[in-house]
Amino acid sequence: MANLETTYLGLKLKNPLVAASSGLTSSVEKIVELEKAGIGAVVLKSVFEEQINNEVTSMLEKDQQNMGYPEAEDYLKSYLRDNTINKHLELLQEAKKAVDIPIIASVNCVSSDEWTTIAKDFEEAGADAIELNIFYVPTDRGEKPGVVEQLYINILRKVKSDISIPVSVKFGLYHSNIVGMADKLLANGASGIVMFNRFYEPDINLDTLELTSSEIFSSPADVRKTLRWVGLVSSKVHQLDIAASTGIHDGSAAIKQILAGAQVTQLCSTLYLNGSGVITEIIDEFSKFMNKWNFKKIEDFRGRLSYKNIPDPLMYERSQFMKYFSNRK
Repeated sequence: MANLETTYLGLKLKNPLVAASSGLTSSVEKIVELEKAGIGAVVLKSVFEEQINNEVTSMLEKDQQNMGYPEAEDYLKSYLRDNTINKHLELLQEAKKAVDIPIIASVNCVSSDEWTTIAKDFEEAGADAIELNIFYVPTDRGEKPGVVEQLYINILRKVKSDISIPVSVKFGLYHSNIVGMADKLLANGASGIVMFNRFYEPDINLDTLELTSSEIFSSPADVRKTLRWVGLVSSKVHQLDIAASTGIHDGSAAIKQILAGAQVTQLCSTLYLNGSGVITEIIDEFSKFMNKWNFKKIEDFRGRLSYKNIPDPLMYERSQFMKYFSNRK
């Protein structure tokens, strides 16, 4: 019988399937349902620094009397912050009592201010690990790439100085050197990385001439955005666990990511679209694949098709369609 057990961030998982941070991990009832369906671990719904800051600004704009008082802003920020954190801490504590799978707390932050001290609260409440979900959109044309990368490092360092549990960093595809970025995160204390996060993407409605939100769910084709970098980073940056995310809708996509070198795969859009039953389907696909190739455990094929293990590693580096288009008329 195929053994799907694995480890991620030093945690023992019964399989390499992790429920990504989302509304599906925002209540104890939903987390219990995910565990019953067979999920290996859960990342709690994120605490959003940016959302709370925006709420403070919105409340002050409605109350013109307090617009000019820094004390009012500080009070509102403190109140909203504490109220939000307390709800997340309660969720974490109740989830730890209700399930046996690892629970990873998630902090969505855009700065290394006092906000990062939330990680300590999660650690004390029983979180098995912390996932830092960082996304920054540079709008200043004079801002240098090194400044953006340093922001990520500063946040990670601050969190690592406060806690002892493992930390992973979820970051985006848009970096000038993803392999180098992963190496820097490892050097500054990250135990793992999640590639890649999905954030709000704008679209334009031609009927109303308004800016709107694009499709929020990933598509199965999006798995290719991650596959190349999982194969490269897993080969180049050792001792860093990789959670592959984005576009993993079925068992074949999850298996491909493990073959490329991922430690685990994160599921989100497919859970929304297909329900928790898809977890069982993916587990069954893993078992059938492993039986077909006579793999007894996950480690028998993890990284088998990574950058360092294939006959032609240039397949991961190739960026043009020369061979394909040269034969087309």
